[in-house]
Amino acid sequence: MGDNDLARLVVRAFDGTRQLMSSGTDLLITIRDGFQKQLFREDFGGPEVPFDLPFNNNLGDDYTVVVFRKNYRQAGFTPVRVSKALAQVVDLMLLPKKSTIEFRDQDWKTLKQNDPDLSRLLSFDAGGEQKARDRYNERVDKEPPKLACLLNLITAMRQIHLPVGNPFQYLKGIIWDQMAQDRFFGYADIELIHQVKLAADQKEFQSEPAASVFHPGATLSYKQNQFGEANVQLTFHEGDKTTIDGVACVKVEPDIDYFKDGAAHALLEVLPNTISGGRTDPKQVYVLRWIAGRHAGVPEFNPPYTIV
Repeated sequence: MGDNDLARLVVRAFDGTRQLMSSGTDLLITIRDGFQKQLFREDFGGPEVPFDLPFNNNLGDDYTVVVFRKNYRQAGFTPVRVSKALAQVVDLMLLPKKSTIEFRDQDWKTLKQNDPDLSRLLSFDAGGEQKARDRYNERVDKEPPKLACLLNLITAMRQIHLPVGNPFQYLKGIIWDQMAQDRFFGYADIELIHQVKLAADQKEFQSEPAASVFHPGATLSYKQNQFGEANVQLTFHEGDKTTIDGVACVKVEPDIDYFKDGAAHALLEVLPNTISGGRTDPKQVYVLRWIAGRHAGVPEFNPPYTIV
């Protein structure tokens, strides 16, 4: 096989701080082509490893890349389509099997300084500044997965382009006692429904049928379809409406699914076995959304926390 029949692929390994791993990091890299033929399964010194792969000009060029490091969760991406014209780069994030969440805003004071819009949202229905501060600080100390989930969703919602604005800008309040590690509930300007429907007409979202089956009480649900993994889903409970600061609002339930649909996905093999049970892990959402964004070439997914 000559050089004209090869395509360059560069695998790069990042850690939970969104930085390249240190030089010489031991990585076990597996690469299969689009026909599931394994071409590599070897140890390499990272964090950047180049490969020259066969270029077939067919489905065989849709490669799957999986990276493993001892004591870390493995990560992968598929399909990675290679080309002779341009080197393809695949960025993957590996988290330690034992890890902790480190929030940028460790207390209410720093949150107000760094993100006043979010602090105002979190102050909804608190009954005063002191109570808003106490319940935020309690989440930081005692329930970091729930806060990480909220920050994942807020960050992702801010990066979604609607015909007018982004979903975060329509939020008016968070229902604090309905925060979970896989979703939150809140109230949004009812105009958000119209904006999401317009985005669906533009193929940016797709309607999810039978919303109430997986979201009791829901009447409408739309899922972003920008990525293969970790898309935002916005579910509306039109039977629950209120008025906030003179604005007619509807209850909204944002969440992020691991995958675009319920069918078996090739990337499932690189996820921990525990993924099939229990609630969505906000750490895994963080990884998948970051990887998907890097591959799509959009602004980096950068919630105000890291995983160490």
